Amino acid sequence: MKVSENTSVAMPIKNMIGIVIAVAMGVFAYTEVTARLTSLETSRELMNADLLKKSEQTTTDQEQFLLLESLFSDVEKLQKTQEQNMTNKVNIEFTQTQLEKALEDIEILKDKVRQNGKAY
Repeated sequence: MKVSENTSVAMPIKNMIGIVIAVAMGVFAYTEVTARLTSLETSRELMNADLLKKSEQTTTDQEQFLLLESLFSDVEKLQKTQEQNMTNKVNIEFTQTQLEKALEDIEILKDKVRQNGKAY
């Protein structure tokens, strides 16, 4: 069999259409598989990036952050209580000085009453 530029090939049109459709389906399938692979690779890269970020923060770090937040709230409560106690201290000191002054005044009055009793 000799093949050259002038060799003619006879093929039914039904077979030619079948071959064209098969090639078109192959190209479409290749495009879809490539797109799906690209999508999966992108998803994997994003997930790996998220995992790397999470791996930088271990669970012990997260627990420590929760404990720190709890401690800060406790410290704030203690500060409020201490401020109230400071005002109570001021009130107690004021009351104590007033009571000492009242006791001195009572002693002075007692002395005056005793002196008045001797004069009679």
